[in-house]
Formats: sequence, C-alpha cells, structure tokens
Amino acid sequence: MSNIEIGYTGIAVLLVLIGLRIPIGPALIGVSFGGIWAMVGSKAAWGALGIIPWNFTATWQMSSVPMFLLMGFLCYHAGLTKGLFNAARLWLARLPGGMAIAAVFGASGFAAVTGSSVACAAAMGRIAVPEMMRQRYDAAFATGTVAAAGTIGALIPPSILLILYGIVAQVPVGKLFMGGVGAGLLTAFGYCVMIVIRARLNPALAPQVTERSSLSERMAALVEVWPVLLLMAGVMGGLFLGVFTPTEAGAAGAALALLIGVVKGSVSWAGLRDSVVETLQTTAALFIIAIGANMLTRFMAISGAGKDLAAIIDAMGAHPMLLLLGISLVYLVLGMFLEPIGAMLLTLPILLPVLTTAGIDLLWFGIILAKLLEIGMITPPVGLNVFVIKSVVGNLVSTGGIFRGILWFLVADLVVVVLLVLFPGIVLWLPGAMN
Repeated sequence: MSNIEIGYTGIAVLLVLIGLRIPIGPALIGVSFGGIWAMVGSKAAWGALGIIPWNFTATWQMSSVPMFLLMGFLCYHAGLTKGLFNAARLWLARLPGGMAIAAVFGASGFAAVTGSSVACAAAMGRIAVPEMMRQRYDAAFATGTVAAAGTIGALIPPSILLILYGIVAQVPVGKLFMGGVGAGLLTAFGYCVMIVIRARLNPALAPQVTERSSLSERMAALVEVWPVLLLMAGVMGGLFLGVFTPTEAGAAGAALALLIGVVKGSVSWAGLRDSVVETLQTTAALFIIAIGANMLTRFMAISGAGKDLAAIIDAMGAHPMLLLLGISLVYLVLGMFLEPIGAMLLTLPILLPVLTTAGIDLLWFGIILAKLLEIGMITPPVGLNVFVIKSVVGNLVSTGGIFRGILWFLVADLVVVVLLVLFPGIVLWLPGAMN
C-alpha cells in the first residue's frame, strides 16, 4: 500500500476501535504507532513514541492546563462559588421561570472559575434542582435547565477545551478565551429567553415564586459572590490588558483562588490535598488523549492523507459555508457518542488542513467547534451532562425525562450556532480589542 492508502486505512481502523468502545487515547496512540511503523519502519515508530509525548507535554503552554484545573478544584473545595445561585435566585426569582434563569446565571459564574461542563452541571444540580423542586417546578424542566446550563462551562473562559484547541491548532489561547466570552454570553441569553417564553406559555412548568426578599437580603447575597467576581476580574482583566499570558493566567488564577480561600478561612488541608490529587488525575487523562492526537497529526503528515483530503475538497470547489455545514453535522453526530475533548482531538489532525485550505478563520472556528461539542454533552444517547444530573437527582426524574427537558435548549443552541456563523463579530470583536 502507498503511504496515503495507509493513512486512510489508519483512519478507518481508528473509527472501528472507537466503535468498539476502546478508550480514545490508547486508540489514537496505537493506530498512529502502527501506521508510522508500516510506512517508515519500527525504529521511526519507537522514536515517535519516545519523542512526541515529551515534546508535547514539556511545552510551556501545556502548563496552563493543570493550573486552570487546580484553580477550578480549589474554588470547588473552598466553597468559593456557593453564593452564586443564591444571589441570582434572590434577584431573578420574580421573573417568569426565574429560578431556572438563576440556574443559568449561576452556571455562567461557575464556568468562569472551572472551565468544565461536567463540573458546572454537577455543582448546579446539587444546588439549583432541589430549590426549583421546592418551588414546584416541573422535574424535567428543572433538570433539563441545569444540564444545558452546564455546557456554558466550555465557552466562558477559562475553558480546558479551548486551551487544548489553541495548542493543537496553533491559535492564541488568550484570543480564544476572549472569543468564548461572546459565545458564552449569547448562549446564556438564548437560554434565558427560551425559559421566559416557555414559562409564559406553560406556567405549570415554572410556577411564579411568591416569596419576597428585601433589598438588604439581596444586597447581602451579592456580597457573597465577591470571591468569584474578584477571581474573574483578576484572571480575565489580566489577560485582556496583557498583564500576563494565558499560560501565566492559570498559575495566577490558582494562586488567587488559594489566597481568597485562605482569607475566607474556607480552605482546609484536606481540601487542598483533594484539589491537587484531582488536578493530577484529570491532567493525566487529558494528556494521554492529547499525546495520541499529536501522534495522529504526525501520522497524517507522513502519510499525506490530510493534505490529500484537503486537496480533494478544494478541487470540489465547496463553498466555505457549505464545508462548515458538513463539518458541523459531523461534530453533532460525534457529540452524540463521544466526550468533547476526545471528539475534538480525534478529528482536528484530519480537519485542520481542510480548514486552512478553505480559508476559514481558525479562531472563529474554534469557538463554533466548542459550541458544537458542548451540544453533544446534552444529546442522546450519550449526553454526559444528562447522566451527571441523573446521578445527582437520583429517582426524582428518569433519564428520558431529563432528555425531554433538554429539547427546547437544543433548539436555542442551534439558533446560537446560526448567529455565530452569520455574525462572526460576536466571536471576533473582543479578541480584536486585546492589547
């Protein structure tokens, strides 16, 4: 077989392995290793297996991943985000579907210190769902709201998904963070509009809250969110003003989170230990997948399959928007079966040459990609956020009930994707304003 044929065969084998539920990291590494061996021999394959993991993980940019993870775990174990939902609840509860809107705002704030959809969904599920049930909200509506709101975690920075995309696609992570702000806020706004419309059309989904809170209670609740606001201002302000790089921002954010926890007296030695251990475990899992993606990139480069595919698409004369539509459909389908980081790192080595040839802005595409992958977190049959919420609420509602509660949020998500495509400025304005 020619090198290009070996490349396409490797892609086919990889898809079969994924279909057999082989973990994505080992599948990527195994196929890439075997493909390089078939093309240039065992010595080159073993050399790639020895050099690529080191060259990838030892880069300065990758140090931001464990630092941002540590920041998120410190915030969680120190309880720095506890006041978010309560403050949003007191200020927004009188609106139609106000408790659900409060969950969306709470998740948006939580996203700004974690960067993880699953963490957002789990935290808001424990806090917001019981409160909504106390107010007699429909169980499917309440759980669907929280599962969908968790997806904002991968859009509003810091986002681990955007960090890894930036490193693989060679796009400045700081600009990706700023682009994610617009997409994240638009998503939150879209969810809130949809909640209000549904609550007005069917008040039984979200009965009007009769409890009243005084101005002093609402102001006191705002005081409780100062840790998150300070952390957001420190990290995002420093990035936007160029005080530190995205890589340094992770370390600065982790240090600031620890300092705030110490000042509040809410961080313990046990919490600090758990934060470090969970950071190490999550980082190791992410790095294995990322190393496999880098090996696949090398395999595709040696085989020439990536460039060949790009040339075929270019020769077809496909309009960039038509190409983007096709890629979007691929990611929506992949998202139904794979977790976002795995789906992204599995496909980027193949798609990046195609996107570059088509002249598509990789910064803009990175935000759309993150949005598409997050839609996969709430689509059946493997909507991870849905199963996270199910594990939190137990027998309160069935898994099918949560998926039913998700449906209208999926409609809102698709509208957001269309708006991001039609109006690129939503993504590109803030990155263009950076120093």
